[in-house]
Amino acid sequence: MLDELRDLYQEVILDHGKHPRNFRHPDDANRTAHGFNPMCGDTLFIYLRVDEEGVIEDCAFMGKGCAISTASASLMTEILKGKKEDEARTLFERFHRLCTEEPLPEADEDGDEDALERLEVLSGVREFPVRVKCATLAWHTMSAALDGQQEVTTE
Repeated sequence: MLDELRDLYQEVILDHGKHPRNFRHPDDANRTAHGFNPMCGDTLFIYLRVDEEGVIEDCAFMGKGCAISTASASLMTEILKGKKEDEARTLFERFHRLCTEEPLPEADEDGDEDALERLEVLSGVREFPVRVKCATLAWHTMSAALDGQQEVTTE
């Protein structure tokens, strides 16, 4: 059963890596940031349109990276649409724990369990610590965009 689940996760990562969702540069983005992973050369631009109430109305990305960083950015852009800024930050914190902690972090009442469950396909990176930066690059970049920072690095 574990091998079947691992195969399914790999299929999802490969699908998002080869056919990324929201891979575009929207003209109406009002928050943007560039993220760079100097370990492997992955580079991403995150584009957000956030309304006056702090709701992420649109989320997209452009850039070059490995299958893991591209899949993570693709999944992130799907999940964040419609979320408030504080929800996006909480998801990032929980996703980071998912990628780095053993055992997996427990559910909490404030979290979006459906979103975290979708992101679980990337949890295998915790077995390869150098790949954690690939999986979290888009999320660090999204956080920088929300904070008004133009550049962020995983260094």
